[in-house]
Amino acid sequence: MSSGAGDVSAWRASPDGPAAPLAGTVALLPDDAHDRELLANVHPAGWTNPIPAGRYNLVVIGAGTAGLVAAAGAAGLGARVALIERGLMGGDCLNVGCVPSKALIRAARAYADARDAGRYGVTVPGGARVDFPAVMERMRRLRARISPHDSAARFRGLGVDVFLGQGRFTGADVVEVDGRRLRFARALIATGARAAKLPVPGLEEAGYCTNETVFALTDLPPRLAVIGAGPIGCEMAQAFARFGSRVSLLDRGPHVLGREDGDAAERVQAAMAGDGVELLLGSRITRVDNGAGGKRLHVERDGGTRELIADEILLGVGRAANVEGLGLEEAGVEYDPREGVRVDDRLRTTNRRVFAAGDVCSGRKFTHLSDAHARIVLRNALFPGRARASALTIPWCTFTDPEIAHVGMYEREAVERGIPVRTFVQELADVDRAVLDGEEEGFVKVHVKDGTDRILGATVVARHAGEMISELTLAMVAGRGLSDIAETIHPYPTQAEAIKRVADAWSRTRLTPRAKSAFATWFAWRR
Repeated sequence: MSSGAGDVSAWRASPDGPAAPLAGTVALLPDDAHDRELLANVHPAGWTNPIPAGRYNLVVIGAGTAGLVAAAGAAGLGARVALIERGLMGGDCLNVGCVPSKALIRAARAYADARDAGRYGVTVPGGARVDFPAVMERMRRLRARISPHDSAARFRGLGVDVFLGQGRFTGADVVEVDGRRLRFARALIATGARAAKLPVPGLEEAGYCTNETVFALTDLPPRLAVIGAGPIGCEMAQAFARFGSRVSLLDRGPHVLGREDGDAAERVQAAMAGDGVELLLGSRITRVDNGAGGKRLHVERDGGTRELIADEILLGVGRAANVEGLGLEEAGVEYDPREGVRVDDRLRTTNRRVFAAGDVCSGRKFTHLSDAHARIVLRNALFPGRARASALTIPWCTFTDPEIAHVGMYEREAVERGIPVRTFVQELADVDRAVLDGEEEGFVKVHVKDGTDRILGATVVARHAGEMISELTLAMVAGRGLSDIAETIHPYPTQAEAIKRVADAWSRTRLTPRAKSAFATWFAWRR
């Protein structure tokens, strides 16, 4: 996730409604020493924008993952580079996305491990409990600790001209920021995306959190309604349920993580229910009221209606591209208000001088994809390259417990494309290390083109699925199949042995009745 150069990335949380951007300034709540350290790195007070160079090889608008990778890479090659950011450098990932969310998820897992320690013969005297303010303080401390990597000072030291302010195209080869005109040979739009809104009557008036504001909480909400059972909604619903909130997760779909493998989503759904998340699937919210008793959600489900009362609402219904206020029309760059900037397979916009990367132009909004996009732009914008976004093999992971990680095609996609597919599954319940770890609820599922060992796609459900998927991703990128994995020695005992077991299962399919008969004849002759 990237920051929006046209949209302030730091927000003040408001108890009376959705958070609002601070025009002309950047601030964070609760404004403690850690937040002040963060701001000193990623939006330092008193920063002086440089005098623009005559003409830049590359001007980057947006200092999230895509923008930072592109700016650092271009500067490292010797290009003259300008980087523009209105909000916080580091973008969503550092400030309101990957980094803070994973800090919370780790704390929630620590609690769950202590809660369930009796399964391992371990006693926790007095039982485990969560100190929510301490959890949030740890998150802010670690976020600030990581922030120097994305800091304005670091990028200035790399030779990048860093401009803090609103960047806007004023022509086909000109960007203006802070009253200064930056001429460019090539430009990159990397302004990211923001939390999408939901047009439910009364929701705006009642107030809600998004990923951009939930990390400003300092008190645990006793009752939390999470709207949207996608990755953000599921991760936070499970974490807050473990912290002690009474969590209700609402979605119009029949199960959580509707885009994922159905078997995988079912395992995660069961785990979330086990952690106390109330699953209100197949629901439609008709309106929201704000009263003395809390925020009242009116919900239609299973042909009936009910009222759900929450102290806080967390909205996670997708992302909308940050395209407003950039002067894209002046530059001849076509875009859609929700889907983002239009690009070709080389990530070039309708202005051949201007490229786009990351969340602002991609339907798949992952930090690692933004990184990969930036590298494509470096090859195609600075050199006569022909790197293609469609050639990328993109894994992703939802960091629930257990996690779901996926790469390549789902079985349904292969069938839709007319590709004959064969699927191999290894349950973790039959993998020794998973049994010993008490982490048996999961599997490895690999799809191959029938009659070959070519991997079309894979899904892993495991506590550390995100760490396991890369072996399968590497095999796909390198053009290696299950036969290569079967011949690769895996350390024992590990949960990743499940991947080798899938490969071994494929190898056994080569032992056809005819081959087995031939072997039997051979062995009989050798006796």
